[in-house]
Amino acid sequence: MQIAILTFDGFSELDSFIAAGILNRMKSQGWAAHITCPTQEVTSMAGVTIQRQKPLEFLADADAVLIGSGIKTRDYAADPTFLSHLPLDPTRQLIGAQCSGTLLLAKLGLIGDLPACTDLTTKPWVIEAGVNVVDAPFAAHGNVATAGGCLASQYLAAWMIARLATQRDAEEAIRYVAPVGEKAEYVQRAMAAVTPFLHVGEIRAA
Repeated sequence: MQIAILTFDGFSELDSFIAAGILNRMKSQGWAAHITCPTQEVTSMAGVTIQRQKPLEFLADADAVLIGSGIKTRDYAADPTFLSHLPLDPTRQLIGAQCSGTLLLAKLGLIGDLPACTDLTTKPWVIEAGVNVVDAPFAAHGNVATAGGCLASQYLAAWMIARLATQRDAEEAIRYVAPVGEKAEYVQRAMAAVTPFLHVGEIRAA
């Protein structure tokens, strides 16, 4: 499985790096999650500059895409030219978005009026885009999922692993990164968030 972690200038480190770290726990099964950016370098909201692993064109070939958030996402969402370069296809890809990344999905017409999650700052903008925002950390419909809150990135990663591999694989990935002494609680919480959505309107990714 080749996964794109879509990361923009002004990104949240927690969104992109936590998801990438958990998904790459599946490396032994041939998975690879790549930080994918529109420019060669991007700088986080805290001033950390990184080199991209894949260019934006990689989105078209990825089996799954996760969209992180950041302080400039609203600007990207308002740019029709930029949006036209996001070839996301939920009929063949799993697609997840976190916090302000949900706004991009809304602008791309991938959510409609279905319940979706985002952070409290982005919530008014997502509602303005016609999306029914719910007070929950995670929601999914078919091949599209959304999450709200930086630490909800673990739910997106767990959902993706459970969908494209097995629920046991998802549990093991979360268990590995969970704090010592709290592993059972972390696994239970993560799976409780995503399990209700694993088979509702599911379209198995190719």
